Amino acid sequence: MSFHRRPLRLLALPAVPVLLALPACSPEGSRARVDPPPTPPAAVAELCAALHGKLPATVAGLERTATEPESPLTAAWGGSAIVLRCGIPKPPEMADPEQEGVQVDDVAWLLEKLPAGAGGGFRFTTGLRKAYTEVRVDKEHATDAGMLVGLSAAIAETVPEGISPY
Repeated sequence: MSFHRRPLRLLALPAVPVLLALPACSPEGSRARVDPPPTPPAAVAELCAALHGKLPATVAGLERTATEPESPLTAAWGGSAIVLRCGIPKPPEMADPEQEGVQVDDVAWLLEKLPAGAGGGFRFTTGLRKAYTEVRVDKEHATDAGMLVGLSAAIAETVPEGISPY
């Protein structure tokens, strides 16, 4: 996987097409169905719990939504428009040196365009951190990777650099 240090304004090139970000709110009291990853090792779960407490209230203009089931390993914004799962196992795509990656505020992210059958959009997965974190963005809310800025800041603060044991 190659990670490139590019200014955020350039991330909209071929790997991440620009789509309009449509601000939306989830109805009050609504919950997003987000399956937590399989139980990670205790050290990874602790990092994810710390991350959970530092996640931003809004991402790409979307308000945080409660998840069902509630878990310190998951978070969502705008209903299920943006979904985060922390403590996932290492994705096999991490081994592919041809995979696209970007660096956002000192956090490396693997970029994957999701197939239409999976709802389209993008999956961003952190690399070189002691816990892998996945962020899925639906096709309506995918913009450039600038939406990762707030998430990257929280990850950089709570999940140390290194290789996840999971």
